Amino acid sequence: MITVVFTFVFCIYIVAIGALIYGFTKVKNYESIGLKPKTAFTIIVPFRDEGDNLPVLLESLSQLNYPNHLFEVILVDDDSKNKYQLANFSFQVSVINNNRVSNSPKKDAIVTAMHQVTTDWIITTDADCVVHKNWLLTLDNYIQNQKVSMIAGAVTYDCNSTFLHQFQQLDMASLQGATIGSFGIDNGFMCNGANLAYTKSLFTALNGFDGNDGIASGDDVFLLQKAIAYAPNTVHYLKAESTIVSTKPVDNWTTLFYQRVRWASKTSSYQSTFGKILAIVVFGGNTCWILTLFYVFFNWDKAFYLLFFLVLKMNVDSILILQSNRFLNKNRVSYLLLGSILYPFFSVSVALYSLLGQYQWKGRSFSK
Repeated sequence: MITVVFTFVFCIYIVAIGALIYGFTKVKNYESIGLKPKTAFTIIVPFRDEGDNLPVLLESLSQLNYPNHLFEVILVDDDSKNKYQLANFSFQVSVINNNRVSNSPKKDAIVTAMHQVTTDWIITTDADCVVHKNWLLTLDNYIQNQKVSMIAGAVTYDCNSTFLHQFQQLDMASLQGATIGSFGIDNGFMCNGANLAYTKSLFTALNGFDGNDGIASGDDVFLLQKAIAYAPNTVHYLKAESTIVSTKPVDNWTTLFYQRVRWASKTSSYQSTFGKILAIVVFGGNTCWILTLFYVFFNWDKAFYLLFFLVLKMNVDSILILQSNRFLNKNRVSYLLLGSILYPFFSVSVALYSLLGQYQWKGRSFSK
């Protein structure tokens, strides 16, 4: 009976990941096509104690291949210990203080900035990010050619060769692969707020974060899912190498654990039925992977049959990770086998801990 249950869960998991792999191939690569820039953007960057990272982000923005008069940057200070002092830049940039009114500092920061936004297009990113020089140019060209009100983009890590950093890149490749794949099968449910563009008119029509502003995280995912429910045909994923935003991985396992708990804690509040089902399938697949290891250890007569599914799951996961990583960065994947073995333990631990609804991030304690 246990063998039948494990087999059933593995089959559902493999079909689900296979669908994402197929979906990933359906989303075609896009690059700018040489149109004259005309879209005005406001880039919103919530931050807290990012004095070392902000200069790097702003320097990358200063290198953008885009007219300076067509974009501005609003930095929203969320109670930093030391106030950030702006240098002089050729583009318009300002620092404002966050107006906290909810349980979510980042959502509050975006709403605070909205009161000063004069452009119709907004892009959110993070203080520890670096953008490609053609980031805005490619977005602009896409906007000119598509009827679109929200655009999700890719995020990758700028990693060193340590296992901790490479483990995060494998995880990010998996998440980005699932994100792109879900859009490819017309069931987009996930995005990353470090690279998300949308119109102010859409934000207003959705009443911003109303309905989920009591949840500490999810400024990106909840807004995306509301947008898809409101106007699905105008929400796109832009699969373009020139719009990939790179960010920093964390430098210790405790911080990584809490970061992933923060990401996972919003899953139960998803508006997307597909997203909820996929989360359950992934949790079930990883849980069965762990239980099967222990079961096989005490039931060697069934070892060959069940080990087949263990290896099959790892291979399917690897296909999604490798095709996603080829798009995200050109570096060779490291520690794929070791990461694949350890990831189910990490993922299940994160999921179970997230059910408690409490976590710590940047010196604060949060609850769902």
